[in-house]
Amino acid sequence: MIILKNNNEIQKMKVAGRIVEEALRLMEANIRPGISTAHLDRIAEEFITKQGAVPSFKGYGGFPGSICASVNDVVIHGIPSKEVILKDGDIISVDMGAMIDRYHGDAARTFAVGEVSQTAKDLIRITEESFFKGVEMFREGGRLGDISHAIGSYLTMSGYGVVRDYVGHGIGRNLHEQPNVPNYGKPGAGVVLREGMVLAIEPMVNVGSYEVKVLKDQWTVKTVDGSLSAHYENTVALTSGGPQLLTLTI
Repeated sequence: MIILKNNNEIQKMKVAGRIVEEALRLMEANIRPGISTAHLDRIAEEFITKQGAVPSFKGYGGFPGSICASVNDVVIHGIPSKEVILKDGDIISVDMGAMIDRYHGDAARTFAVGEVSQTAKDLIRITEESFFKGVEMFREGGRLGDISHAIGSYLTMSGYGVVRDYVGHGIGRNLHEQPNVPNYGKPGAGVVLREGMVLAIEPMVNVGSYEVKVLKDQWTVKTVDGSLSAHYENTVALTSGGPQLLTLTI
């Protein structure tokens, strides 16, 4: 069942979203060669809790961190670790959520560590651009497939692999709600988009094949071919004025 949110609920989610946005900006400020992903996790958790919020990810399904820290060929769900030390030329996708007043915000960004390759720069840029292609189709009376198709067709046209095994989702009092939001699909297909829907739209994009594998820890998802992967996500509400980004101030 898709749970529509009223304006009061969306405003609560906006508060949660701003905490996530600020925490991600804090991540960007601290990401550098020599820092561990465990250190980044600690910084994020301390910031979120100081805002009076709770890290949405910590303990969710048994996940041990407050952030997912996914380096290079890790697509999503990278577990923060003291052993994973960022080095010059890496890219890292940081995904995180915060809950306050019973409502969640959820967002992800992929950051460059030091000087990165042109391939990495292009991947990060195209992944972000594909998100905004999807948001343009988040319109009253449209279909969910319109969002999915806009993202997937842009990425495919650009020559990238669109991850199929993992998708975006609805969000609200629960971190994951209906509907699922694939990053590929047919225009005009799927549920009708209605005011009050709040979606976490999140392209996951590989330089090579779309195929992924889950490691033995049952969390870490990597590209099968070892190619770089990027992730970009925002929580977006459909309001009377159109889509509103709750985790990004423009």
